[in-house]
Amino acid sequence: MNHVFDPTVLREYDIRGIIGETLGPDDARAIGRGFATLLKRAGGSKVAVGYDGRVSSPILESALVEGLTASGCDVVRIGMGPTPMLYYAEASAEDVDGGIEITGSHNPANYNGFKMVFQGRPFFGEDIQTIGRMAQAGDWIDGVGTAQDRDVLGDYIDRLVGGLDGLDQAALADLKIGWDNGNGAAGPALERLTARLPGEHHLLYTEVDGNFPNHHPDPTVEENLEDLRALVAEKKLDFGIAFDGDGDRIGAIDGEGRVIWGDQLLMIYAEDLLQKMPGSTIIADVKASRALFDHVAEHGGKPVMWKTGHSLIKSKMKETGSPLAGEMSGHVFFADDYYGYDDALYAGVRLIAAAARLGKSITQLRGAMPDMINTPEMRFQVDESRKFAAIDEVKERLANSPANVDGTDGVRVTTDDGWWLLRASNTQDVLVARAESESEAGLERLMAQIDEQLALSGLERGESVGH
Repeated sequence: MNHVFDPTVLREYDIRGIIGETLGPDDARAIGRGFATLLKRAGGSKVAVGYDGRVSSPILESALVEGLTASGCDVVRIGMGPTPMLYYAEASAEDVDGGIEITGSHNPANYNGFKMVFQGRPFFGEDIQTIGRMAQAGDWIDGVGTAQDRDVLGDYIDRLVGGLDGLDQAALADLKIGWDNGNGAAGPALERLTARLPGEHHLLYTEVDGNFPNHHPDPTVEENLEDLRALVAEKKLDFGIAFDGDGDRIGAIDGEGRVIWGDQLLMIYAEDLLQKMPGSTIIADVKASRALFDHVAEHGGKPVMWKTGHSLIKSKMKETGSPLAGEMSGHVFFADDYYGYDDALYAGVRLIAAAARLGKSITQLRGAMPDMINTPEMRFQVDESRKFAAIDEVKERLANSPANVDGTDGVRVTTDDGWWLLRASNTQDVLVARAESESEAGLERLMAQIDEQLALSGLERGESVGH
């Protein structure tokens, strides 16, 4: 018995593909066999399994469970729910050694995939390649595991509500908040959570529908926030929160309809956290605004710029003991009073808590942020064989540049005008560019530098492509 994966599905942070084309039940079974074999060899024996609201998820779930049990692991099936509920099941239960969520995240409806955690650490990169090699060789343990159902939703909601402990609940009673679930997997959890929170809550699209009939569930794209913006305006709400398809990324808008981007949310969380944990290390990815790093430093924290990718950020948090980290993409990780994984529902609760502790509304906090002029994330196709090489060429050319050149993840160049970034995507054949300045003229000069470097490597910024 062996199995060969389509080469496109074994990715840096997860396993992901198109149902019926590059991904199906046989792949799920092989993932189960490989994961269970690795876990047994590491001394573990029990895996929690959950899945999102996509049409293909239940079929993949049963094949995955077959694979896990065939290699001797016992399975705890937690059913349909957001990815952070699966992370919670793995982190909070003493008898569970690993976890797998079947989810296509924010990808189109015909995609699906797997996010994994292994003995409390993210399972990514080389781990995923190992699963591929083991499948090809049929290097699997044979065994007979059991499967049991476990309802963790109630305990998970209790844990989320705990994010408001110690706050004056009466003072929170006047809050009016909008929530847009985008028909993603967090719907039932969101309904139960908001029923227990103080204040008035208005919910959009909590019905789980893997076809996403209202809008695409990616809160980093502004057009996907239009319905939430309209709701906030119509009901005169204090702010609004949106989730992606599997509930691990948060988006937000303030009471005036302004988007609060991932790095801006992190500014609010950091200001709150640094009051009780002064001097903490706070991590953000290389796409984040300089305003964030300055803000962390101004409030007595140690800002650290790190590589993009939720698995890479989680690993860096463990290494540095950081209690808070975040990405432009809306992944926010709390390890102060929480488990260190990305959970958009918990991040929503913590946004309420931060405003209460700071004594300012979300709109005031957003309004106080410096007005930086920045580009959206520009993504353009570059041949797979060229993408990393091109970045190396840029680094080499800028080796003696008077500008501040940071090579943490791609090239981030800081000049008097602001900064620009060029990096290769770990998951697609694209280069990512971004720039930020305090003036339009400065931004133009930064963009000219990006274009110059691309031209020197025989490339140009083409049409922007999606995630």
